Amino acid sequence: MGECCSHGATVRGKVESEVDGEEYEHDHSTHVRYEHDGSRVILKGSSMFVSLDCQQGKKGVNQDALTVWEDFTGEKDMIFCGVFDGHGPLGHKVSQFIRDKLPLKLSESIKMAQQNACRFYDAKESASGSYDDIYEGNNQGMSLAAWEACFLKFFDEIDEKLAQEINTYSYCSGSTAVTVIKQGDQLIVGNLGDSRAVLCTRGDRNQLIPVQLTVDLKPDIPSEASRIITCEGRVFASKEEPDVYRIWMPDDDCPGLAMSRGFGDFCIKDYGLISTPDVFYRKLTKQDEFVVLATDGVSNRVLLFEHRVLNIVFDTLHICLHLSLFAFFLYTFQKQEIDIHLLSTNAVNKTFTINIINACLVVISFIV
Repeated sequence: MGECCSHGATVRGKVESEVDGEEYEHDHSTHVRYEHDGSRVILKGSSMFVSLDCQQGKKGVNQDALTVWEDFTGEKDMIFCGVFDGHGPLGHKVSQFIRDKLPLKLSESIKMAQQNACRFYDAKESASGSYDDIYEGNNQGMSLAAWEACFLKFFDEIDEKLAQEINTYSYCSGSTAVTVIKQGDQLIVGNLGDSRAVLCTRGDRNQLIPVQLTVDLKPDIPSEASRIITCEGRVFASKEEPDVYRIWMPDDDCPGLAMSRGFGDFCIKDYGLISTPDVFYRKLTKQDEFVVLATDGVSNRVLLFEHRVLNIVFDTLHICLHLSLFAFFLYTFQKQEIDIHLLSTNAVNKTFTINIINACLVVISFIV
């Protein structure tokens, strides 16, 4: 599965929209639906700024899900991207549930926070005659605390809704979530589990530098392990996988979950697994090029993931000006081992080989 956002991508195929649950009608088309607030939701295909595709590997059912919302909350310059990595017998159902429900909840919360901020500033202006917006340029006055409150509240509510609606799916199945909301030069990242967000920026010598924006929330992190043990869960690595620490129930060697936070997996929610995301804020600079969101199918299986992926994406954006990023990621994830041929306008060829097992990847480009 692959997805990318680029100013160089083009729309291909017949575009059909799905509104209020109507089925898609397509043949190699773009899967799009429109929300009532004007948000444009893309699940597959490409548009002027976004390209994405899903490819199944040899692992079996591809349990990854992803989505992009352009004009998120109805605002023209806001975009939401999310990657969700399911696991367990019915992890694909959980990841799809999160993909469909989480953006809606976040959108509602952000709109409410914006309205409250506007009322707050109007009241201040009425009382004092003037008011300096201390959050100037930060999405109509929303502070980092307000952003974080939105994420915390609705990640928890989505988990509760998951328990109520599809508890038979999610008792021993679950999903990660790594999300990005971008508006202007503001970047808000929400992370739950071990999927990853990596920023590509420029160093003093103009070299590409990967900056991991998220922390892989694993059971062997001391603070995570402490919480799990306090809740009577167990954390240890098996003899077969001595480097992979997992969460286990108090009296049974199951389920062996290799992350310390996530949606679903209610069999161990009483033993230390939580659905509380880490939330990060970053103000983008001219040195920042793009962000990569990836499931562990990419980050755990590609040697030197950050450096290699960043260089591939950068070459695609800057050398292959007329090659759609949609095609690039489609080719990338079609096979388990692929030679990626990047063709520039002056016929320079570049080749790179990677191994992928049911992976999901998003690229958000800042290049104008």
